[in-house]
Amino acid sequence: MLSKNKIKYIRSLDLKKIRNKDRVFVAEGPKLVDELLPSFECLFLAATKDYLRGKSIGGDTDFAEVTQEELQRTSFLKTPQEVVAVFRQPDYPVDLHIPETELCLVLDDIQDPGNLGTIVRIADWFGIKHIFCSTGTADVYNPKTVQATMGAIARVKLHYMQLTDLFNSLSPDIRVFGTFLDGKNIYSEELSETGLIVMGNEGNGISREVERSVNQRLYIPNYPQGEKTSESLNVAVATAITCAEFRRRFMK
Repeated sequence: MLSKNKIKYIRSLDLKKIRNKDRVFVAEGPKLVDELLPSFECLFLAATKDYLRGKSIGGDTDFAEVTQEELQRTSFLKTPQEVVAVFRQPDYPVDLHIPETELCLVLDDIQDPGNLGTIVRIADWFGIKHIFCSTGTADVYNPKTVQATMGAIARVKLHYMQLTDLFNSLSPDIRVFGTFLDGKNIYSEELSETGLIVMGNEGNGISREVERSVNQRLYIPNYPQGEKTSESLNVAVATAITCAEFRRRFMK
């Protein structure tokens, strides 16, 4: 059984200031929670009898068997899915030299939690392990973002920082790619296995400040070229197309 205070606390984790103060986040549903349990410290788990049957919950994890009604009052989802868990946020060390040896993403003020979660999932699919985020980018530990990652948050590390600090740390030969409407065709441009791919804000694209650090401007052409189409692509869709083309070039 869940106390009113416990339900109130879990619901309060919708607020970034509470999540940051306690360094925790919420995940829901058996598939997502099972994916995260081996990777993050689970502080509390509320689940139905069906979920708990046959499960071995770690000795340090506080847990409670709950009814569907209690789960409904705790969940952030329209249709609760057997389990709600509170995990501790990880503390990842930041190595600004990673782009010298790996391909990484840079997110410049991505606002929508769903877009961010989908981008994390895309990065996971294409083997991108690090995403550098501006301080204005949505919080990866927002419950909507966590759900949208579908567990990819267990494998992709997000680092929030002033992006100028990242760019200032780079050696001059590091490739920094960005997508622009006036860029060069991504399908004919020379790409690289390492470096940074910058994706911009949903409405404004890449900011002027960040744009100054981009040394290769790319464009995803519409088809057929020259005909009127949508003004732009959703940022998560554009990220998927861009990452797919980078990885396609270097398939072994």
